[in-house]
Amino acid sequence: MSFTSLIFLFLFFPIAIIIHTIAPKKARNGVLLLLSLFFYSWGNPKYLILMIISILVTWLGVKRMCLHRNEGEEARFNMVCLIVINVAILAFFKYYGFFIDNINMIFRTNLRIIELPLPFGISFYTFKIISYIVDVYTGRTKEQKSLIDFALYISIFPQIGAGPIVQYNQTEAEIRNRVVTIEKFGIGMERFIIGLGKKVLISNNLALTWAQVKSMPNLEMSALTAWIGIIAFTLQIYFDFSGYSDMAIGLGNMLGFRWAENFNYPYISKNATEFWRRWHISLGNWFKTYIYFPMGGSRCSTKKHIRNIFVVWMLTGLWHGARWNFIIWGLYFGLIIYFEKAKLLSFLEKRSSSVQILYCLLIVVIGWVMFDIQGVSNIMKYYGNMFIIGANHIIDPTGMYLLKTTWKLILLAIIGSTTLVSRLINNIKSRFGARGYIAISVFYAIIFFISVASLVGESYSPFLYFNF
Repeated sequence: MSFTSLIFLFLFFPIAIIIHTIAPKKARNGVLLLLSLFFYSWGNPKYLILMIISILVTWLGVKRMCLHRNEGEEARFNMVCLIVINVAILAFFKYYGFFIDNINMIFRTNLRIIELPLPFGISFYTFKIISYIVDVYTGRTKEQKSLIDFALYISIFPQIGAGPIVQYNQTEAEIRNRVVTIEKFGIGMERFIIGLGKKVLISNNLALTWAQVKSMPNLEMSALTAWIGIIAFTLQIYFDFSGYSDMAIGLGNMLGFRWAENFNYPYISKNATEFWRRWHISLGNWFKTYIYFPMGGSRCSTKKHIRNIFVVWMLTGLWHGARWNFIIWGLYFGLIIYFEKAKLLSFLEKRSSSVQILYCLLIVVIGWVMFDIQGVSNIMKYYGNMFIIGANHIIDPTGMYLLKTTWKLILLAIIGSTTLVSRLINNIKSRFGARGYIAISVFYAIIFFISVASLVGESYSPFLYFNF
């Protein structure tokens, strides 16, 4: 079930909010857990069993780990076993085909691949499970004695599809005791509608442009067409994923949770290091907390620091999917960030803000090409089109048509990816008081109704990060 489906918007969502709100406080976690399990099982019920097994094994395993806390080696062994079990499940479903493909290619074998659909949300809930195991082992948080509360943390429906990856210690208090208020509900509803508009009105329409460009035979296109296509994807993926995060955070508010931001206007960043502090913040924090810092972070020798950067970025790329282009994309950003930390940042800081932002946008756009186009030869061909190395033309009729039909949407998306709109809304609220709030409420209502009208006649368009 998707947040943008009419079934969710007009059936599951209102019923879930009403049931959760009227339920006695002691029963709320159990009610919300049942709602979350129903939500998860909607598309593919058989994978609900897989998630429940992961939850049970982890909860029981952590109980055993805590019983042997004073026996250092035994506790450590339990922790490692739990992590290995959960990572092995993720690796099997996500990377099994990729592994066999590469075995066949290297050794020229012909091993059969059984197609396995990726279980919904497995990358996200596995990382939540690992954070819980490690945090309990290190004493950062206490063991959750209630199976219902732990299962809710893993499976809560606003986060299960594409995060944010909230670490257990960040939400433990609200799982135990949260307050649902009219103010929180109103803030959550605003946030949900913003995310809905981002996905339905902007991302889905930009996706049509990118799909048209990417499907051109042999990627033969003019430089103008190539740039319009990748700019459309650059904006599409931001509005798609940040839209999902807005909707998830908004739903959390309505349920009494306050989850940290997952995006902070990444396209106004001045360098790649800053960009990755603003893009998919919860994933970046997870890798820093559980991979980068335990390996030594930057507080080690230069060689180890370089190793740490590239290990984290290779894993970041691999986390996004079982394809070489994701690994190359991750290593590309690892290389950029290494050079920035070495010397480039000090050079960039002497330039104007606009130059720094343009630099960042250029390297990010270049990165999105290798993120979404498969095959090294196709990636290089696309770069050739962009930078007029082997491109058929600089401008062609297709490029002019795309420019004419999409420039307004692209301009709207560019404005929406800055702080301009949020600052304007806050200005109206603070300057005009009650009238300002009414005007903004009407604005949100219009976004909601236009979004719903678009969904009625639109084919299903899943969030991009459901694939990861």
